[in-house]
Amino acid sequence: MPTILVTNDDGISSPGLLALKRGLEPLGEVLVLAPERNWSATSHAKTMHKPLRITAVTLADGSKAYTCSGSPTDCVAMAMGGALHAKPDMVVSGINTGHNVGIDVTYSGTVACAMEAVILGVPGIAVSSVYPTQARGDLSEIHRLSGEVARDVAQRVFKFGLPSQTLINVNIPGIPPGEVRGVRITRMGGRRYDINEVIERSDPYGRPYYWLGGSHPVDEDDLATDVGAVKHGYISVTPITLDMTNYSFLSHLDEWGFNHRVEEHVPGSAEGPDALEAHGL
Repeated sequence: MPTILVTNDDGISSPGLLALKRGLEPLGEVLVLAPERNWSATSHAKTMHKPLRITAVTLADGSKAYTCSGSPTDCVAMAMGGALHAKPDMVVSGINTGHNVGIDVTYSGTVACAMEAVILGVPGIAVSSVYPTQARGDLSEIHRLSGEVARDVAQRVFKFGLPSQTLINVNIPGIPPGEVRGVRITRMGGRRYDINEVIERSDPYGRPYYWLGGSHPVDEDDLATDVGAVKHGYISVTPITLDMTNYSFLSHLDEWGFNHRVEEHVPGSAEGPDALEAHGL
């Protein structure tokens, strides 16, 4: 029976975490280790300069879980390093509060947990759904469906496996389950934020502080993409690779002249910072 780690970036008290745990329990032993607070939009942050603590807690259903004082990816690294009683065979992260589609995957702690799992040698799945204020329908039912979808994806990953350096990113639309139109296999789509707003305010002592804000995203309207599929009521399943090389641009970049022949070093030739200039770079 496999061991599955459930974690997230919204913190141990997120209702999506419990829904994901419940959805995956028919597949094997489910361990829950999540951050003790919200770490949304922290991407692949790791704690390297201070010790971490793990604390046993009780979830709303009375089951045992653990919190970590570190980041979402710290939770995965701790579990994979043997901090719990068993090492996971798979990591499933979520259910995130808000979709992780398009460029948002680069900010997401939820997706980063799945990435960390892949880096450490086990399959990783990220599961995301709607913000509560944007849900069109009963959020608990949307979470229930999301947990079921996560279980279905996990079953298939156990059965078929994943290619090297690949994770699965799943997004469930925030609509009543009966209105979901199906599942689409998608690529990452285009999403942009027109405004990167910095809001300045003052504390009681007159010192400035800032909020980072912005507009609602503008999404690509293409059913072949994650943003388009979710927008039109489909569950989106996207394979994401850790290899972010732009292979189509390699040959063009080579034409920029970086690959000059480096002459064999002789005494008195340029070294250090001057070497680039000496070689025409």
